[in-house]
Amino acid sequence: MQLRYSFRLYPGVGRRAALARAFGSARVVYNDALRARETTRAAGLPFPKTGDLSKQLITEAKKTPERAWLADVSAVVLQQSLRDLDTAYKNLFDGLKGKRSRMGAPRFKSRKDTRQSVRFTANARWSITPGRKLRLPKIGDVRVKWSRALPSAPSTVTVVKDGAGRYFASFVVDTGDAEALPETTGTVGIDLGLTHFAVLSDGRKIDSPRFLRRAEKRLKKAQQNLTRKAKGSNNRAKARVKVARAHARVADARREFHHQLSTKMVRENQAVAVEDLSVKGLARTRLAKSVHDAGWSAFVGMLEYKAARESPALEAGEDSQGTTITGEPTSANSYIARPSAAVSRTPAFFGTLVVLGRVLAPVGLRVEVELGAAEPA
Repeated sequence: MQLRYSFRLYPGVGRRAALARAFGSARVVYNDALRARETTRAAGLPFPKTGDLSKQLITEAKKTPERAWLADVSAVVLQQSLRDLDTAYKNLFDGLKGKRSRMGAPRFKSRKDTRQSVRFTANARWSITPGRKLRLPKIGDVRVKWSRALPSAPSTVTVVKDGAGRYFASFVVDTGDAEALPETTGTVGIDLGLTHFAVLSDGRKIDSPRFLRRAEKRLKKAQQNLTRKAKGSNNRAKARVKVARAHARVADARREFHHQLSTKMVRENQAVAVEDLSVKGLARTRLAKSVHDAGWSAFVGMLEYKAARESPALEAGEDSQGTTITGEPTSANSYIARPSAAVSRTPAFFGTLVVLGRVLAPVGLRVEVELGAAEPA
Protein backbone atom coordinates (compact mmCIF):
# COMPACT_ATOMS: atom_id res chain seq x y z
CA MET A 1 0.00 0.00 0.00
CA GLN A 2 1.20 3.49 -0.85
CA LEU A 3 0.80 6.18 1.80
CA ARG A 4 1.78 9.81 2.10
CA TYR A 5 3.97 11.09 4.90
CA SER A 6 4.00 14.87 5.35
CA PHE A 7 6.69 16.86 7.14
CA ARG A 8 7.09 20.55 7.81
CA LEU A 9 9.68 22.44 5.76
CA TYR A 10 11.56 25.55 6.85
CA PRO A 11 13.12 27.11 3.72
CA GLY A 12 15.32 30.18 4.01
CA VAL A 13 14.75 33.42 2.13
CA GLY A 14 16.59 32.27 -0.99
CA ARG A 15 14.88 28.88 -1.00
CA ARG A 16 11.46 30.51 -0.64
CA ALA A 17 12.18 32.66 -3.70
CA ALA A 18 13.24 29.57 -5.68
CA LEU A 19 10.09 27.72 -4.62
CA ALA A 20 7.99 30.72 -5.65
CA ARG A 21 9.56 30.54 -9.11
CA ALA A 22 8.77 26.83 -9.29
CA PHE A 23 5.15 27.36 -8.20
CA GLY A 24 4.71 30.15 -10.74
CA SER A 25 6.33 28.26 -13.63
CA ALA A 26 4.23 25.15 -13.00
CA ARG A 27 1.09 27.29 -12.85
CA VAL A 28 1.91 29.05 -16.14
CA VAL A 29 2.54 25.78 -17.99
CA TYR A 30 -0.69 24.33 -16.61
CA ASN A 31 -2.71 27.37 -17.70
CA ASP A 32 -1.06 27.45 -21.14
CA ALA A 33 -1.91 23.77 -21.69
CA LEU A 34 -5.49 24.27 -20.50
CA ARG A 35 -5.91 27.26 -22.79
CA ALA A 36 -4.52 25.30 -25.76
CA ARG A 37 -6.91 22.41 -25.17
CA GLU A 38 -9.94 24.64 -24.65
CA THR A 39 -9.10 26.53 -27.85
CA THR A 40 -8.94 23.31 -29.88
CA ARG A 41 -12.17 22.06 -28.28
CA ALA A 42 -13.98 25.29 -29.19
CA ALA A 43 -12.72 24.91 -32.76
CA GLY A 44 -13.99 21.33 -32.94
CA LEU A 45 -10.49 19.88 -33.26
CA PRO A 46 -9.11 16.86 -31.35
CA PHE A 47 -7.30 17.51 -28.08
CA PRO A 48 -3.54 17.97 -28.51
CA LYS A 49 -1.54 15.15 -26.97
CA THR A 50 0.55 15.64 -23.87
CA GLY A 51 3.77 15.02 -25.80
CA ASP A 52 2.93 17.76 -28.28
CA LEU A 53 2.03 20.17 -25.50
CA SER A 54 5.29 19.38 -23.71
CA LYS A 55 7.31 20.16 -26.81
CA GLN A 56 5.40 23.34 -27.57
CA LEU A 57 4.89 24.80 -24.09
CA ILE A 58 8.12 23.70 -22.40
CA THR A 59 10.91 22.81 -24.83
CA GLU A 60 10.15 25.43 -27.50
CA ALA A 61 8.85 28.02 -25.04
CA LYS A 62 12.19 28.13 -23.22
CA LYS A 63 13.78 29.46 -26.41
CA THR A 64 11.46 32.50 -26.54
CA PRO A 65 12.09 35.74 -24.61
CA GLU A 66 8.60 35.58 -23.05
CA ARG A 67 9.14 32.16 -21.47
CA ALA A 68 12.93 31.98 -21.13
CA TRP A 69 12.59 31.97 -17.32
CA LEU A 70 11.11 28.45 -17.49
CA ALA A 71 14.70 27.22 -17.76
CA ASP A 72 15.26 28.32 -14.14
CA VAL A 73 12.96 25.51 -12.93
CA SER A 74 13.41 21.74 -13.08
CA ALA A 75 11.81 20.31 -16.23
CA VAL A 76 10.26 17.50 -14.17
CA VAL A 77 8.12 20.04 -12.29
CA LEU A 78 6.77 21.39 -15.58
CA GLN A 79 6.12 17.91 -16.95
CA GLN A 80 4.22 16.93 -13.81
CA SER A 81 2.07 20.03 -14.23
CA LEU A 82 0.92 18.65 -17.59
CA ARG A 83 0.25 15.27 -15.93
CA ASP A 84 -1.96 17.05 -13.40
CA LEU A 85 -4.00 18.53 -16.24
CA ASP A 86 -4.38 15.07 -17.80
CA THR A 87 -5.66 13.77 -14.46
CA ALA A 88 -8.14 16.64 -14.18
CA TYR A 89 -9.59 15.84 -17.61
CA LYS A 90 -9.69 12.12 -16.85
CA ASN A 91 -11.65 12.78 -13.65
CA LEU A 92 -14.06 14.99 -15.59
CA PHE A 93 -14.74 12.37 -18.29
CA ASP A 94 -14.95 9.49 -15.78
CA GLY A 95 -17.55 11.47 -13.86
CA LEU A 96 -19.60 12.00 -17.02
CA LYS A 97 -19.42 8.26 -17.74
CA GLY A 98 -20.54 7.37 -14.23
CA LYS A 99 -17.25 5.75 -13.25
CA ARG A 100 -16.83 8.13 -10.31
CA SER A 101 -18.55 11.09 -8.68
CA ARG A 102 -19.02 14.07 -10.96
CA MET A 103 -16.17 16.53 -11.16
CA GLY A 104 -16.11 20.03 -12.58
CA ALA A 105 -14.11 21.00 -15.65
CA PRO A 106 -10.46 22.00 -15.10
CA ARG A 107 -10.10 25.67 -14.23
CA PHE A 108 -7.27 28.12 -14.62
CA LYS A 109 -4.95 28.46 -11.64
CA SER A 110 -4.22 31.79 -9.99
CA ARG A 111 -1.23 33.05 -8.06
CA LYS A 112 -3.74 33.99 -5.35
CA ASP A 113 -4.83 30.38 -4.81
CA THR A 114 -4.52 29.34 -1.18
CA ARG A 115 -2.65 26.14 -2.04
CA GLN A 116 0.35 25.87 -4.34
CA SER A 117 2.38 22.75 -5.03
CA VAL A 118 5.06 21.22 -7.24
CA ARG A 119 5.93 17.54 -7.55
CA PHE A 120 9.35 15.94 -8.03
CA THR A 121 9.61 12.36 -9.27
CA ALA A 122 12.66 10.11 -9.17
CA ASN A 123 13.73 11.48 -12.58
CA ALA A 124 14.31 14.87 -10.95
CA ARG A 125 17.13 13.34 -8.87
CA TRP A 126 16.04 14.91 -5.62
CA SER A 127 17.52 13.38 -2.48
CA ILE A 128 17.78 13.47 1.29
CA THR A 129 21.24 14.64 2.31
CA PRO A 130 23.37 13.03 5.04
CA GLY A 131 22.43 16.04 7.18
CA ARG A 132 18.74 15.06 6.81
CA LYS A 133 17.88 18.01 4.56
CA LEU A 134 15.76 17.78 1.43
CA ARG A 135 17.80 18.56 -1.69
CA LEU A 136 15.65 19.74 -4.59
CA PRO A 137 16.96 20.43 -8.12
CA LYS A 138 17.42 24.14 -8.92
CA ILE A 139 16.14 25.02 -5.45
CA GLY A 140 18.76 23.73 -3.02
CA ASP A 141 18.77 22.16 0.44
CA VAL A 142 15.72 22.75 2.63
CA ARG A 143 15.53 21.99 6.35
CA VAL A 144 12.94 19.36 7.26
CA LYS A 145 11.38 18.73 10.66
CA TRP A 146 11.32 14.93 10.75
CA SER A 147 8.61 13.75 13.14
CA ARG A 148 9.12 10.07 12.28
CA ALA A 149 11.26 7.81 10.14
CA LEU A 150 10.09 6.87 6.66
CA PRO A 151 9.31 3.12 6.40
CA SER A 152 11.03 2.87 3.01
CA ALA A 153 12.63 4.98 0.31
CA PRO A 154 10.07 7.47 -1.09
CA SER A 155 9.32 7.51 -4.82
CA THR A 156 8.08 11.11 -5.20
CA VAL A 157 7.93 14.25 -3.10
CA THR A 158 5.43 17.08 -3.40
CA VAL A 159 6.29 20.47 -1.93
CA VAL A 160 3.18 22.31 -0.78
CA LYS A 161 2.61 25.86 0.40
CA ASP A 162 -0.71 26.35 2.19
CA GLY A 163 -2.75 29.49 2.76
CA ALA A 164 -1.07 30.09 6.11
CA GLY A 165 2.33 30.40 4.42
CA ARG A 166 3.57 27.06 5.74
CA TYR A 167 5.65 24.69 3.61
CA PHE A 168 5.30 20.91 3.68
CA ALA A 169 7.02 18.00 1.96
CA SER A 170 4.68 15.11 1.15
CA PHE A 171 6.50 11.84 0.43
CA VAL A 172 4.84 8.90 -1.36
CA VAL A 173 6.07 5.71 0.33
CA ASP A 174 5.36 2.05 -0.33
CA THR A 175 4.66 0.75 3.17
CA GLY A 176 4.58 -2.93 2.23
CA ASP A 177 3.04 -5.38 4.69
CA ALA A 178 2.14 -3.86 8.03
CA GLU A 179 3.29 -5.44 11.27
CA ALA A 180 0.81 -7.97 12.62
CA LEU A 181 -1.34 -6.54 15.38
CA PRO A 182 -2.04 -8.45 18.60
CA GLU A 183 -4.96 -10.88 18.38
CA THR A 184 -8.25 -9.40 19.50
CA THR A 185 -11.85 -10.56 19.51
CA GLY A 186 -13.49 -7.14 19.81
CA THR A 187 -16.20 -6.02 17.42
CA VAL A 188 -17.56 -2.50 17.76
CA GLY A 189 -20.26 -0.43 16.08
CA ILE A 190 -19.89 3.35 15.90
CA ASP A 191 -22.86 5.70 15.76
CA LEU A 192 -21.57 9.10 14.62
CA GLY A 193 -23.32 12.19 15.90
CA LEU A 194 -23.05 15.84 16.88
CA THR A 195 -23.83 15.91 20.62
CA HIS A 196 -21.28 13.11 20.98
CA PHE A 197 -18.83 12.56 18.16
CA ALA A 198 -19.33 8.80 18.47
CA VAL A 199 -21.39 6.42 20.58
CA LEU A 200 -19.92 2.92 20.61
CA SER A 201 -21.93 -0.30 20.75
CA ASP A 202 -20.35 -1.16 24.12
CA GLY A 203 -21.86 1.98 25.65
CA ARG A 204 -18.82 4.23 25.55
CA LYS A 205 -19.35 7.79 24.39
CA ILE A 206 -16.72 9.93 22.66
CA ASP A 207 -17.27 13.61 23.31
CA SER A 208 -17.33 15.93 20.33
CA PRO A 209 -14.35 18.33 20.56
CA ARG A 210 -16.13 20.99 18.47
CA PHE A 211 -12.87 22.59 17.42
CA LEU A 212 -14.48 25.19 15.16
CA ARG A 213 -17.11 26.21 17.71
CA ARG A 214 -14.48 26.67 20.41
CA ALA A 215 -12.34 28.84 18.13
CA GLU A 216 -15.18 30.99 16.77
CA LYS A 217 -14.41 34.06 18.87
CA ARG A 218 -10.75 34.05 17.87
CA LEU A 219 -11.64 33.49 14.21
CA LYS A 220 -14.27 36.24 14.32
CA LYS A 221 -11.78 38.73 15.74
CA ALA A 222 -9.17 37.86 13.12
CA GLN A 223 -11.73 38.13 10.31
CA GLN A 224 -12.96 41.51 11.54
CA ASN A 225 -9.40 42.75 11.68
CA LEU A 226 -8.95 41.62 8.06
CA THR A 227 -12.04 43.45 6.79
CA ARG A 228 -10.79 46.75 8.27
CA LYS A 229 -7.61 46.70 6.21
CA ALA A 230 -7.45 48.44 2.83
CA LYS A 231 -7.58 46.10 -0.13
CA GLY A 232 -4.21 45.59 -1.77
CA SER A 233 -2.25 46.85 1.24
CA ASN A 234 0.55 44.99 2.98
CA ASN A 235 -1.39 45.12 6.24
CA ARG A 236 -4.30 43.30 4.59
CA ALA A 237 -1.92 40.59 3.35
CA LYS A 238 -0.59 40.14 6.90
CA ALA A 239 -4.11 40.00 8.32
CA ARG A 240 -5.12 37.41 5.73
CA VAL A 241 -2.24 35.17 6.80
CA LYS A 242 -3.36 35.48 10.43
CA VAL A 243 -6.87 34.34 9.49
CA ALA A 244 -5.45 31.42 7.49
CA ARG A 245 -3.23 30.38 10.41
CA ALA A 246 -6.16 30.47 12.81
CA HIS A 247 -8.16 28.17 10.52
CA ALA A 248 -5.11 25.94 10.04
CA ARG A 249 -4.83 25.42 13.80
CA VAL A 250 -8.46 24.28 13.92
CA ALA A 251 -7.97 21.88 10.98
CA ASP A 252 -4.75 20.47 12.46
CA ALA A 253 -6.40 19.81 15.84
CA ARG A 254 -9.36 18.08 14.19
CA ARG A 255 -7.08 15.91 12.04
CA GLU A 256 -5.03 14.87 15.07
CA PHE A 257 -8.20 13.87 16.93
CA HIS A 258 -9.38 11.78 13.98
CA HIS A 259 -6.01 10.04 13.67
CA GLN A 260 -5.80 9.13 17.34
CA LEU A 261 -9.37 7.82 17.57
CA SER A 262 -9.26 5.86 14.29
CA THR A 263 -5.95 4.23 15.22
CA LYS A 264 -7.35 3.23 18.61
CA MET A 265 -10.49 1.69 17.05
CA VAL A 266 -8.53 -0.36 14.50
CA ARG A 267 -5.99 -1.65 17.00
CA GLU A 268 -8.50 -2.61 19.66
CA ASN A 269 -11.14 -4.30 17.51
CA GLN A 270 -11.49 -7.15 15.08
CA ALA A 271 -14.13 -5.35 13.05
CA VAL A 272 -15.58 -1.86 13.12
CA ALA A 273 -19.05 -0.94 11.85
CA VAL A 274 -19.62 2.71 11.00
CA GLU A 275 -22.60 4.57 9.65
CA ASP A 276 -22.36 5.49 5.99
CA LEU A 277 -23.98 8.89 6.39
CA SER A 278 -24.89 11.24 3.55
CA VAL A 279 -22.68 14.12 4.64
CA LYS A 280 -23.47 16.15 1.52
CA GLY A 281 -27.16 15.95 2.32
CA LEU A 282 -26.72 16.92 5.95
CA ALA A 283 -24.43 19.78 4.93
CA ARG A 284 -27.38 21.40 3.15
CA THR A 285 -29.36 21.68 6.38
CA ARG A 286 -29.18 24.15 9.27
CA LEU A 287 -26.68 21.79 10.93
CA ALA A 288 -24.10 22.40 8.17
CA LYS A 289 -21.51 24.13 10.36
CA SER A 290 -21.67 21.44 13.04
CA VAL A 291 -21.54 18.65 10.43
CA HIS A 292 -18.42 20.07 8.82
CA ASP A 293 -16.89 20.73 12.24
CA ALA A 294 -17.28 17.04 13.15
CA GLY A 295 -15.48 15.84 10.00
CA TRP A 296 -17.22 12.45 9.74
CA SER A 297 -16.02 11.71 6.21
CA ALA A 298 -12.38 12.30 7.10
CA PHE A 299 -12.69 10.05 10.15
CA VAL A 300 -14.31 7.18 8.21
CA GLY A 301 -11.70 7.53 5.48
CA MET A 302 -8.93 7.12 8.04
CA LEU A 303 -10.64 4.05 9.50
CA GLU A 304 -10.93 2.56 6.03
CA TYR A 305 -7.32 2.88 4.93
CA LYS A 306 -5.93 1.89 8.32
CA ALA A 307 -8.10 -1.24 8.44
CA ALA A 308 -7.09 -2.14 4.89
CA ARG A 309 -3.43 -1.61 5.72
CA GLU A 310 -3.54 -3.89 8.75
CA SER A 311 -5.33 -6.71 6.87
CA PRO A 312 -4.42 -6.86 3.16
CA ALA A 313 -5.79 -10.41 2.61
CA LEU A 314 -8.33 -12.01 4.95
CA GLU A 315 -10.99 -14.68 4.73
CA ALA A 316 -14.72 -14.57 5.44
CA GLY A 317 -16.03 -16.40 8.46
CA GLU A 318 -17.56 -16.00 11.88
CA ASP A 319 -15.93 -14.40 14.86
CA SER A 320 -16.00 -15.52 18.48
CA GLN A 321 -18.98 -13.28 19.24
CA GLY A 322 -21.16 -14.85 16.58
CA THR A 323 -20.96 -12.00 14.06
CA THR A 324 -21.57 -13.68 10.72
CA ILE A 325 -20.36 -12.33 7.40
CA THR A 326 -21.65 -13.30 3.99
CA GLY A 327 -21.65 -11.47 0.73
CA GLU A 328 -20.39 -11.05 -2.79
CA PRO A 329 -17.28 -9.26 -4.10
CA THR A 330 -17.44 -5.54 -4.77
CA SER A 331 -14.87 -3.00 -5.88
CA ALA A 332 -15.17 -0.93 -2.71
CA ASN A 333 -12.38 -1.11 -0.15
CA SER A 334 -14.88 -1.58 2.66
CA TYR A 335 -17.74 -3.74 3.79
CA ILE A 336 -21.36 -2.64 3.60
CA ALA A 337 -23.51 -4.08 6.36
CA ARG A 338 -27.04 -3.72 7.67
CA PRO A 339 -27.71 -4.62 11.30
CA SER A 340 -30.64 -6.94 11.94
CA ALA A 341 -31.22 -5.33 15.34
CA ALA A 342 -30.26 -2.03 16.87
CA VAL A 343 -27.69 -2.13 19.64
CA SER A 344 -29.62 -1.58 22.86
CA ARG A 345 -27.09 0.64 24.65
CA THR A 346 -26.79 3.16 21.82
CA PRO A 347 -29.27 5.11 19.74
CA ALA A 348 -30.64 3.23 16.74
CA PHE A 349 -28.31 3.04 13.75
CA PHE A 350 -29.58 5.02 10.79
CA GLY A 351 -28.56 4.40 7.21
CA THR A 352 -26.03 1.86 6.03
CA LEU A 353 -23.16 0.55 8.12
CA VAL A 354 -19.67 0.33 6.70
CA VAL A 355 -17.74 -2.55 8.28
CA LEU A 356 -13.96 -2.31 8.30
CA GLY A 357 -12.53 -5.67 9.35
CA ARG A 358 -9.07 -6.70 10.47
CA VAL A 359 -9.57 -10.45 10.53
CA LEU A 360 -13.16 -11.02 9.47
CA ALA A 361 -13.40 -10.65 5.73
CA PRO A 362 -11.25 -9.73 2.73
CA VAL A 363 -11.22 -6.16 1.50
CA GLY A 364 -13.82 -5.83 -1.22
CA LEU A 365 -16.72 -7.91 0.11
CA ARG A 366 -20.28 -6.70 0.18
CA VAL A 367 -21.49 -8.21 3.41
CA GLU A 368 -24.39 -8.39 5.81
CA VAL A 369 -23.51 -8.42 9.48
CA GLU A 370 -25.74 -9.42 12.37
CA LEU A 371 -24.72 -7.54 15.49
CA GLY A 372 -25.73 -9.20 18.73
CA ALA A 373 -27.59 -6.99 21.18
CA ALA A 374 -25.52 -5.66 24.04
CA GLU A 375 -26.44 -6.17 27.65
CA PRO A 376 -28.90 -3.62 29.07
CA ALA A 377 -27.34 -0.53 30.57
